[in-house]
Amino acid sequence: MDGVEEQVGEYVPWSEVTPDAARRLLVAAVDAFAARGYHATTTRDIAGRAGMSPAALYIHYKTKEELLHRISRIGHDKALEILRSAADGPGTAADRLDAAVRSFVRWHAAHHTTARVVQYELDALGDEHRTEIVALRRESDAAVRRILADGVAAGEFDVPDVPGTTLAVLSLCIDVARWFDVAGRRTPDEVGALYADLVLRMVGARTA
Repeated sequence: MDGVEEQVGEYVPWSEVTPDAARRLLVAAVDAFAARGYHATTTRDIAGRAGMSPAALYIHYKTKEELLHRISRIGHDKALEILRSAADGPGTAADRLDAAVRSFVRWHAAHHTTARVVQYELDALGDEHRTEIVALRRESDAAVRRILADGVAAGEFDVPDVPGTTLAVLSLCIDVARWFDVAGRRTPDEVGALYADLVLRMVGARTA
């Protein structure tokens, strides 16, 4: 979802944002926040990266925090969509957990710059916006927790602590955004497959 990210499936990065000037500013903000951190980034930095004047930014976004909120909302909506789709999908709990981890990790690798901003700049949001995003994170947590609980109930998983394991699974997936390198030896798909196998082993599921 940042300037160098790939299209994943039918999803076109930042297609939700219009007009084009607003999209350019948002992409520039992602790159600036990822490179310098939210607090060290100025609106002048963002406008400059977008090839626009600082005054042009305020036509589309009232504050720097509004930009961060827009980025965070889109990112968390996409994350929730990925996890819910897997949780509601066909197959056994192991099949659905495999799908959830593969797709969630792949997104964090393919969109690692955006994901770093989305996942690690939460505390920079104002109280109202932070409350909104935390609610979305809880819904993502609930989707994974539901898969794990289904697996335990069906005898597929050996998980004594479903909430704690849910946190561990999500933390493992999210951390990919911190270290993933496009010049590294693994592709997003390969990292997704690796992590799916690790998580299935973690919960005691039989793997192929």
